[in-house]
This record gives sequence, C-alpha cells and structure tokens, in this order.
Amino acid sequence: MTSLVDTHPEGEKPGREIIQGYLKTLDSSPGVYRMLDSESRVLYVGKARNLRARVSSYARPTGHSARIARMISLTSSMMFLTTKTETEALLLEQNLIKQLKPKFNVLLRDDKSFPNILVTAAHDYPQIKKHRGAKKEQGSYYGPFASAGAVNRTLNQLQRVFLLRDCSDTMFESRTRPCLQYQIKRCSAPCVGKISPEDYGQTVRDAEKFLTGKTTDIQARLAGEMSAASEAMEFERAAALRDRIKALTQVQTAQGINPKGVTEADICALHMENGQACVQVFFIRANQNWGNRDYYPRVGPDVDAAEALEAFLGQFYDTREPPRQVILSNDIENPDLMAEALSGKLGRRVELVVPKRGEKAELVDGALRNARESLARKMAESATQARLMKGLAEAFDLSSPPQRIEVYDNSHIQGAFAVGAMIVAGSEGFLKNQYRKFNIRGEELTPGDDFGMMKEVLTRRFKRLIKEDPERKEGHWPDLLLIDGGAGQVSAVASIMKEYGVEDIPMVGVAKGVDRDAGKEEFYRVGRPAFALRHNDPVLYFVQRLRDEAHRFAIGTHRAKRSKAVGATPLDDVPGVGAARKRALLAHFGSAKAVARANLSDLKAVEGVSGALAEKIYDYFHERG
Repeated sequence: MTSLVDTHPEGEKPGREIIQGYLKTLDSSPGVYRMLDSESRVLYVGKARNLRARVSSYARPTGHSARIARMISLTSSMMFLTTKTETEALLLEQNLIKQLKPKFNVLLRDDKSFPNILVTAAHDYPQIKKHRGAKKEQGSYYGPFASAGAVNRTLNQLQRVFLLRDCSDTMFESRTRPCLQYQIKRCSAPCVGKISPEDYGQTVRDAEKFLTGKTTDIQARLAGEMSAASEAMEFERAAALRDRIKALTQVQTAQGINPKGVTEADICALHMENGQACVQVFFIRANQNWGNRDYYPRVGPDVDAAEALEAFLGQFYDTREPPRQVILSNDIENPDLMAEALSGKLGRRVELVVPKRGEKAELVDGALRNARESLARKMAESATQARLMKGLAEAFDLSSPPQRIEVYDNSHIQGAFAVGAMIVAGSEGFLKNQYRKFNIRGEELTPGDDFGMMKEVLTRRFKRLIKEDPERKEGHWPDLLLIDGGAGQVSAVASIMKEYGVEDIPMVGVAKGVDRDAGKEEFYRVGRPAFALRHNDPVLYFVQRLRDEAHRFAIGTHRAKRSKAVGATPLDDVPGVGAARKRALLAHFGSAKAVARANLSDLKAVEGVSGALAEKIYDYFHERG
C-alpha cells in the first residue's frame, strides 16, 4: 500500500526554497512526488528510490538543465506518495503521468489499443475475425497487430490458405447456398455442408499453427496429402492442395521481416531531433512481422534518449501486455527496474535487450531508419500545418493562429436519424480522439430544421465546456468555430454563444457558394459581409479539408445510427433476450410483431426459451400495451 504525505503550499517563496522546506518531512522511502504550480496544476511527476535524496537534488542552486530549472522556478507546492518498492513507484509514476499529463514530463500521447485475431470456440465451425478490446469472447487470441490494416492483411492470407469463414454466426445460420467467398476460393462453405466438421477442424488447427509460427509442419502435411490425392487420382483435390501450398509460400515471401532468431519481441527504436522524438515499434510474434506503429512522445530539447525511451516504455506497457523480449535501440536509465516491472505485469520473465551485432541489431537498424523517416515527415507536416494556421488567422482576422479548431456539421434524411458531429483540428492535424457525436434529441424540432439542430448541438457543447472547464485552462476550449452553413446557421449559433457568454470565440460559417461548387465557398461572420478567398489559396483548400472531414464524420455517424435502427426490433429491449434467443423467437414466429402478440404457452414452446423467460417476454409486451 502507498501512504500519502501531507503537503502545504509555501506562499510566494522561490521554488527552490519551497522544495527545501519539504526535506524535513521526508525520509529515505521509495515513492512518487508531484510538483505543482501556484494554481495547483501538476508540473511534473517523478519517482525515487530515496525520496529525500531525490527531492534534495532539486533544492541545489545550480547544476540543472534549462527545463528542470524552469520547472523548479514554477513550483509552489509538492505532493508525495510513498511505496514499498521502487518498482511499485515506477508503475505508479507512469500511471500518474498518463492520467495527469504534466507539462514537464515525457508524455506518450497516443494510447490506442491494438487489434488481435480471434478464432472463436463456441461453434462447431469456428469463425476467424478481428478483435479489439477486452478478451471476453471464448476462443484463442493472437496478437497484438500494429494496426487494423495489418490484421486485415493477415486475415486475407489465412482465408486464402485455410478457407476459414469470417461471417457472423447469424449469417452462417441463415445461409442456404454458398456466398461469394466460396466462389473466389476464400472459404470452404461449412454453412452449407461443403466440408465436414472434422476436416474444418483440421484447417482451424493449421491456421492456429500458422499464427504460432509452425508453418513448416503445415507445408509438409499438405504436401503429403497432395501426393496421396494424386496417387489416388483425386486430381481436383490434389490441385486444391497445390493451390493452398502455393498461397502459403506466397504469404511467407510477402511478410518481409521474418526473423529466424526472434520468436516473440517488440522492437522499440527511438530517434530524436530538434526537441522532437519518434519511437518506432515493430511487433514480432511467432517469428513473423505483425506490423509496426510510430509514436511521437512529447519531449523537451534537453531530454536525453535514456529518459525519453524509459518514459515511453513505462507508459506504453501500462495498459498492454509486454512480450517476452523488448529489443531497444539504446539503453534506458533503469533497465533492471523496468524489466522487473514488466515481468510482474506479464507473470513471467521479460528481457530488455540493446543488441550490438547480429540479427537483432539489424532489426533495430531497420526500425531506427523508419523512426528517422517518420520524424522527418512529421516535422515537415507540422511546418506546413503551422503555415496554414497562420494563413487562417490572417484570412479570418484572428489575433493569433488557432491552436484548436472545432468544425460542426449535421446529417439526416428528411429529419430522420438526425445526428450532429464535431471534429477537432490543431497544430498537428486532426485530433480524432477528440471528435464527438451528438444524437439530436429535440422533440419540438421540425424534421430537417438544420438551424434548430445546430443550435441544439452547440448548446450541449457549451454547457459541457462551462461545466467541465469554466476557467478555460484545460485546453478544451476552441480558438475558432467553423460551422457548415451560411448566414442562417451563423445567426443561430451566435444567439447560443451570446446566451452562454462566449461571444469572444471567433466563429465562421462556410457555405458552398454559387451552384454549391467546391472552390466557390463563401464565408460568413456575425455583423460582417460575406467574403471569399482566392480560388487557389492554400487556406481555402485547408478549410475545404476541414469541412469535408466534418461531413465525412457526420455522414458516417448518421449511417451507423440508421443501420442500427433498421436492424433493431422491440425484442432488443426485452431483458434476458440475447442474440441467440432473438434468432430463435424470430425463426419460430416470423416477426417481432408476432412475438409481441403470442400467448404464454406459444412462447414456452420455443426452443431455448425457458418458462421464466417466456413469462418475462409476455409481461414485457402486455404491460407496455
């Protein structure tokens, strides 16, 4: 358990004196410390083997880098948590950094989960599919893969070689003839009995061997079966087996990096330049390359590679399962401590390696090359984005280039399935993890009332901002609003902004202009005449990209809502009725309406529906009536 040491701000003293004042309350325990500014915002989170010794280093008058000196000068108070071990302190430190996002820490900003491949186990003919999130479904999981694209490529390869089904159980049960996947030789059509459960089970086992790297055994067995089929003059079967062997060989050739001496590892290579960093991570599983991802942790100009890579590892594996081996491009500050922490998470030994020669060093060199190239592209894109932001400020008479732009759009079909959408862009491009969807709730709205829908969306947005960040300190408030629409939408939004006292936020309406032709956009602002930009102005293209992204997101949200509504039935809301029982009820009665009208004895006659559940279903529909 950790224990909290009481803290007290020390008034207006210089930061070094404030830090000095805490030394008398500290001992040599391991733990985590937080440095806070005058408004109690966390500046920095750090760990220590010996809290008193570490904190005393900040009280020294000299010997600090520019970043640390600046941090010390801003410190108005500190907080401490003691831990039993330094390993526990390391884990707590990284967890707090991810939660609090302190200004002076190295920070990993991308925290997306990775997809896996799932081979289900709750069916006679297992399904193979992509899976992301908690591993709750019964079956075997293989991964992680670096991206959805890497998973899709592998799934396509598995289908070509092993002919496994990827359709849902519902679709499987409803088939009466083979689908297109069977016609193009991507599935063995178990849904209509084209393959026996035993033979299908063998192909599933082969696929799982492939995913664990045992491809030689598969090829040898397939070659034996092909030879036997040929001798028995089963030439069609022999040709099918030949095609599978050929596909498997092509898959192995196309995978690129397939290290012979590395079975399970993540390769993490760091490149730093001009105060920016890129970490390239390659995922090696079953001696196969399962893709790579680049990350851009926030670092300062005086952060060294050892500190940056250690901070990255701690945050990267905070919510992810580490592999047996992590291959690094350079040493970190506390390799033994990090290895102990990762081993504790995995439940078995995790090894950290910085190779100097051999195959592993070659793998690191390749990852480093990718990191250098990725960072160069990122820096070029950032420079372009900065120029566009400056141009946007000049075009719309803003006091400074915006750091956060929010773009709003609506989507509906004659008022039905109406949704609002907000996308966010900043100095580094689109911030997709901050996009928001709004289901239009206003029952008094006239169907298709775009003005009313936009007012509802902005009302809800500003209510939430005022509630969550009234002082505008958390970086969630926009510097510019772009609204899809002309004078009417701008007027509707302006009334909402006035109501909530946020008229100081610049707001511009973007209308298609003459003949709704892209390139002839007109821009509307409150109390000013409409204007246009030059046809070839880069800022115009930038605004078009922003508007098109908002439109794409709104359309996608609308389609998802419509699809869900079209496939929905009243049975979805009945407690205890899941997908399988819903299928059974619909198959028995023909429609949800017939289920609602059924008497209790008929409901009890449905296979898989118990007497108690039949009573629940009957009561649900008749109480509603």
